[in-house]
Amino acid sequence: MSVTLPPDSLDGYRRFSRFNSPYPAHDDGSAVDLYPEDGRGVSPVSGVVRETRTVGCPDRSYAASEDHLIVVDLDDEWCRRAGAAPGTAARILHVVPEVSPGDRVDVGDDLGPTTRSGFFGQWVDDHVHLGFRAPGASALRASGSLPVDVDVAVAPIPWDGEGVVVERGPTHVILDAPVHPDPGESFAALASDERIPLDGGLAHYAGGGAFGAGTPGGALDGGTPGGDAVEHGDPAGRGDGFGRFEEGAAATLWGTRVGVAAGRGLAWDAVDVLANGERVVGLSLFAARDAGYGAKVVCPDREFAIGEAVSLDVVPIDDPIRLGVG
Repeated sequence: MSVTLPPDSLDGYRRFSRFNSPYPAHDDGSAVDLYPEDGRGVSPVSGVVRETRTVGCPDRSYAASEDHLIVVDLDDEWCRRAGAAPGTAARILHVVPEVSPGDRVDVGDDLGPTTRSGFFGQWVDDHVHLGFRAPGASALRASGSLPVDVDVAVAPIPWDGEGVVVERGPTHVILDAPVHPDPGESFAALASDERIPLDGGLAHYAGGGAFGAGTPGGALDGGTPGGDAVEHGDPAGRGDGFGRFEEGAAATLWGTRVGVAAGRGLAWDAVDVLANGERVVGLSLFAARDAGYGAKVVCPDREFAIGEAVSLDVVPIDDPIRLGVG
């Protein structure tokens, strides 16, 4: 059984991703990372706080030495809306808890500030990690989360890979393209050549996924983009993305095959991302609704100046970059 986040669970969050992480819960979309607007972790669920825990982090010069877990026993009504069994629990990570066991929280309540976790790569923005455990399952173990879907449409953004650097960090740059078609109102993400919005770390993590690719009949198995979701007034489709397509269906970007549907996600092919003809670590993919959306190029070994033109491409390679946990 999967848990489907209702649309209001994303209120207060400008971006989200299910696959843009090397950690096991994200391999098959069994967790979602929610990126807040203001550095505060607002509750995406309703229920009662069961417990909070503090754990040590990998030692990173740019990060905190501790991370935090908040476990919430979900209300039956929230479970009903999310298609979850009564007694399901939520696991919320990367928030310094300003709530205590026994406190009631509702969707939109402030849980505390986000923390710069040592589990993050340096290019990763602060975010809230959300996963779910079945009734009776341990909420403290790192493994065992339920599959997660998100009940919002994500529009595909076609893009030719050309842009200009508008922001630079120690290990990444942000480009001024692609441009969000409707900032502030709806979610959108970079589209494959099949007009499927993509998710994940291309291809520095082993797998990725898709947003709202629709149901069978979609572009990846020979139909129109969004499949029969188009007939129901949702041109972007919703939910599970590649997991609803025939196993092995291919996705391409800029004319190169980048992966195939595998389970609920997408297994990346052996490809490299090139920036101005030279290898970079990868391209960070997510759904966004803020006006600051633009391609995030992960490039710790390259330097690009603000205002520099960048042309991206994807090419097959025998030894692709693959980043692991830790």
